Amino acid sequence: MAEVSYLSIQQTQQHLKAGATTAETLVHAYLQRIEANRHLNAFLEVFQEDAIAQAKRIDKKIQNNEPLGKLFGVVVAIKDNICYRQHKLSAGSKILEGFVSLYNATVVERLLAEDAILIGRTNCDEFAMGSSNENSAYGRVLNAQDNTRVPGGSSGGSAVAVQAGLCQVSLGSDTGGSIRQPASFCGIVGLKPTYGRVSRYGLIAYASSFDQIGPFARSVEDAALVLEVISGKDNYDATTSSTLVPAYSQQLAFDKKARVAVFPSTLSSEGLHEEVRTASEALMAALKAEGNAVEEVPFELLDHLIAAYYVLTTAEASSNLARFDGVHYGYRSPNAIELESVYKKSRTEGFGKEVKNRIMLGTFVLSSGYYDAYYSRAQKVRRILTEKLRLLFKDYDFILMPTSPTVAFKFGEKTENPVEMYLADIYTVLANLTGIPAISLPLATNKEGLPIGIQLLADRFEESKLLAFSDKLMQIASDKTDTLTNLTE
Repeated sequence: MAEVSYLSIQQTQQHLKAGATTAETLVHAYLQRIEANRHLNAFLEVFQEDAIAQAKRIDKKIQNNEPLGKLFGVVVAIKDNICYRQHKLSAGSKILEGFVSLYNATVVERLLAEDAILIGRTNCDEFAMGSSNENSAYGRVLNAQDNTRVPGGSSGGSAVAVQAGLCQVSLGSDTGGSIRQPASFCGIVGLKPTYGRVSRYGLIAYASSFDQIGPFARSVEDAALVLEVISGKDNYDATTSSTLVPAYSQQLAFDKKARVAVFPSTLSSEGLHEEVRTASEALMAALKAEGNAVEEVPFELLDHLIAAYYVLTTAEASSNLARFDGVHYGYRSPNAIELESVYKKSRTEGFGKEVKNRIMLGTFVLSSGYYDAYYSRAQKVRRILTEKLRLLFKDYDFILMPTSPTVAFKFGEKTENPVEMYLADIYTVLANLTGIPAISLPLATNKEGLPIGIQLLADRFEESKLLAFSDKLMQIASDKTDTLTNLTE
């Protein structure tokens, strides 16, 4: 079986053009790897026939010297909440059992237009609600490095697909860290773009003012190219920005000294593991040694982030998930006998425990008598955070903090304590509350060899600068053999 997972997009395309391999050969190699790793449960469906057919089309274009798209021959997996026409879509939920999408998401259209090969849809926490990938109706995804540990959530399947070499890159969605936290746990790159940078058309909504689609990759360069393809204004999504999309993959040189802000409260947080703190501090020291300015900036709102995030996202989820009622499409309870019981029984049987918890919480905070006490106050916190970061980015290029307070934890370790599970998002929700871009980079490992992700945040629509500096950080944290340095030593 051909080894394909180590190849970058650029290397893959060079091999294809030189005739050293074919797109069809690559697809068959990935299909074999997927089959050999079925136990990971990363894929809910493999698009075998479509992928082979697309590979053959690309091979023919290469043979005929026809123009090729930016992602020609690149094998991509998509999260199971992104629409792909005439393919199943479930968002990891029983309530969408048997549903087939009638149209393509904008990101899928853009991938296909650039000759990417879609290989399958990946498992995820139900309706993207979870931090461990233990909430899918179709079983949990296993971390490829240690099968007893979670891969992170909600985009755990997309992360593991890249981690295990089952595809070259993948797409996930990030509402409060659902790309960055799995990337941290799986030792890969995960990018959440600026809100409005990538169209949400065709993404099943969890919290509409937070959700954003982004890439997983093995390198910053690959992530940059995928972002370049999927970004841009979309008439089907009124929240997308008309801001020019730069050639991210061609702008990865960072030739100046950076000004980096660090919030002391993020490194003194009670739940932060010592190895993660040590890795963060080691990276800060390495940045200073390179001549960058790394300065502590007071940030007193860390303890308010999780509360504000869950009030607002559950409120939006309560509204968004009202459409899944057993009447229009998807699962309908066989025990229903009249209209009211169709609603009650279908939603009770179709939704999982975590989704029902969040719907009820969201309905509560929007209810009469509690709207001002919870929802309105959380919106005020969101506005304060946005203004605070707007001022901060006048003086600093980036904010640096851990992606997660821990490395990948064991299955079942946090399921009995939802508050502890929610606190796992303490470092990631800031980017979603304020709409700024953020990236998780695999810059360290702990003593057991488990990856530690470090997060960089930048100002709105500053992805070019963020990616360029991220690429530089990857070089700083790598040794001569291009393997990750253990910063905890």
